[in-house]
Amino acid sequence: MKRLPRIEQYGLIGDTQTSAHVCDDGSMDWLCLPRFDSPAVFAGLLGTQKHGSWQIAPTSSGKLDERQYRGDSLVLESLWRTPTGSVRVLDLMPPREGAPQVIRVVEGLTGVVEMVSAMRPRPGYGSVSPWIHEVEGRMVAVAGADALWLDTCVPQAEKDGVVVSSFAIGAGQSVAFVLSWCPSHTAAPNIPDPEAALAETLAFWQDWTQECTYDGPYREAVVRSLIALKAMTYGPSGAIVAASTTSLPEEIGGNRNWDYRFTWLRDASTTLAALLGTGYRQEAQAWRRWLLRAVAGDPENLQIMYGITGERDLRERELPWLPGYEGSAPVRVGNEAADQLQLDVYGEVIETLYLAHRSGVAHCADTAVLHQRLIEHLAQRWQEPDEGIWEIRGARRHFVHSKVMAWVAVDRTIRLAEAGALDVDPAPLVELRTAIHREVCAKGFDPVRNTFTQSYGSQELDAATLLIPQVGFLPPSDPRVIGTVDAVRRELSTPDGLVRRYPTLGARTGEDGLKGDEGAFLLCSFWLVDGLALTGRLDEARCLFERLLALRNDLGLLAEEYDPVQQRQLGNFPQAFSHMGLIQSAQLLQQMATQSSRRHGAVPVPAPRSTSHSTRQPTADLTPQHA
Repeated sequence: MKRLPRIEQYGLIGDTQTSAHVCDDGSMDWLCLPRFDSPAVFAGLLGTQKHGSWQIAPTSSGKLDERQYRGDSLVLESLWRTPTGSVRVLDLMPPREGAPQVIRVVEGLTGVVEMVSAMRPRPGYGSVSPWIHEVEGRMVAVAGADALWLDTCVPQAEKDGVVVSSFAIGAGQSVAFVLSWCPSHTAAPNIPDPEAALAETLAFWQDWTQECTYDGPYREAVVRSLIALKAMTYGPSGAIVAASTTSLPEEIGGNRNWDYRFTWLRDASTTLAALLGTGYRQEAQAWRRWLLRAVAGDPENLQIMYGITGERDLRERELPWLPGYEGSAPVRVGNEAADQLQLDVYGEVIETLYLAHRSGVAHCADTAVLHQRLIEHLAQRWQEPDEGIWEIRGARRHFVHSKVMAWVAVDRTIRLAEAGALDVDPAPLVELRTAIHREVCAKGFDPVRNTFTQSYGSQELDAATLLIPQVGFLPPSDPRVIGTVDAVRRELSTPDGLVRRYPTLGARTGEDGLKGDEGAFLLCSFWLVDGLALTGRLDEARCLFERLLALRNDLGLLAEEYDPVQQRQLGNFPQAFSHMGLIQSAQLLQQMATQSSRRHGAVPVPAPRSTSHSTRQPTADLTPQHA
């Protein structure tokens, strides 16, 4: 039985409809077909190899020497050196309109190397042993509605539910394996041309990354993060998943294990802000169309997440036959948080519509109607308690971040109305904006500790309050902002400066309704980078940012969290939130450095600005006149 590698030992390949996770030992341990949210056909990541995997590696004791993505693409290259020679394995998934395909190409570089391919398909998240047989020289695994076809030029044989190919490869030779999915009742898929598919895949990613407008000192990290975000976009609908995995734990052995293969309005909105800030408008237009379809004229019952084609029923269940990653059970599919009330979502959605307008995305009358109905509904509900950004499973509370984002929703609506881009009367909204601001400052601020708190009357802190200056609720120079940044840094930071979301209580049930602990939250750590930069501590911000860059794996990927004690990544992987935070912090640091240079070395304290951190269009001063 193979011991599970660390999360960061995996690389990602994908076709903008689903993705696969490939370990540095050559084993593909996670693959959902045909979509991100489909049942996995390889689920070894959440159990053992018997739950599904596909390994291609030398049979000798050779070791992986290096791996990387080929240029600015999602084509993964792994180089193996053995006592008899060296080989390279290319892993890719061609972007497609029809059936999904995984292509793995073994290339001989020097000498002669004995190789083995062992594919163990287990549909239904590792619960089903398929019927494996040969059809006209092709191997096919059939289970219910699914059929997996494996094509290669070397002999294949089935043994105990595993499709095995053993072969020797010499310098200058290549052997391709192509795994294709199709419904089991349809005709077999065509056998693709691996060489042509490789060229088309490289061209797709090259063309896409050339649209990036960021040209700062962290371009490599930004482009790699943009590729990760694009890989988590479901091309046919424009939806963006929070992550392409489920149930990777926030604590090894713990039960904070959730399914992230859905589209959170919050995550998608902030991800699109990062994409808009780096020149990608097409994604914003596609997401806006998805939003209109998902909400479907029913903003009064707005969900905080939907399926990737707008599904509303995301009921949560557990898969008891999977032991979980390193015994972290339960494994969950679906997510009951879809039924929660999270008032901040209104702010994130409207902020994205505002940013899209400012970035030149064409006006849409249907979106304007939706926007008006959202703000009308928020005006009626903003004083209610909710579950907040962190989706607590305890009692609802008046979360400060939720109220601040309600303020953002109203503020951006006013700005669009004043610009003539939205047909609403701004006068009553100005009064509402003032009322929200006054209440948050009165009930959500602790004057003794000089910090905003997690919720009204709470003593706990919340890293989400770091967003207060970024969204323009208060200017960075305000003592309350500086005090909040310092308090979060003091009370929620780990010894190496990373940031936790909020305090957890270990074995006791905390106010979030859960037991156990979790790692440092990487997005929150990027928020601290931004907070330090905005409050004039640019050198400290840059130092923390580069420390966070060093936490990426060798392929530039980040999970949701990081365990500073065991020094390993935690949570679903890769995580859109983490890569979005990286992009926006890189943009902000570049903007601040440019402003500082123009002022002859003086670090500026700029006016509050939009969460996009756009360096292309300076944001108007959002400082509340009633602060």
